[in-house]
Amino acid sequence: MAKSKGTSRAETKVKGVSTAPVADHERFEVLKSMLEDRRREIQDKLRSLRDTLPIEAATVKDAEEQSVDDFVQEMDFAIMEMKAESLGKIDEAMRRLEGGVYGVCAECGTEIAAARLKALPFATLCVSCQEREEMEQAELRDNRPHETAALR
Repeated sequence: MAKSKGTSRAETKVKGVSTAPVADHERFEVLKSMLEDRRREIQDKLRSLRDTLPIEAATVKDAEEQSVDDFVQEMDFAIMEMKAESLGKIDEAMRRLEGGVYGVCAECGTEIAAARLKALPFATLCVSCQEREEMEQAELRDNRPHETAALR
């Protein structure tokens, strides 16, 4: 079996017929199912949060009670925003899966560990590249002049 130039990593040419190895197809289905399950889980959580958001109550509240209600509502909105962002990342992961590049590090091209993908199904970087990126971000934060110093 010779690998053809115009085929994806998972595809090979056998006597002019393109075939995807069974193991790759099974992996594709497992990953697709995992992403769809995570998407469903997040959508259910968003639906649940929307259903539990309080409708403006006509009752008068004291300042403390209003403050607690406002805080809880702000937290619910923040959670909804994070879940919606995760949905977008899962949709992007589904596109990468369909395109044959899901599970491949966008930085170095190595395969992302299955355990990492299970924990973070929309990961685009392997652990090494992710750590390197986080260290670079931390250095940028540490080297940036503090706003409070500029205000003095």
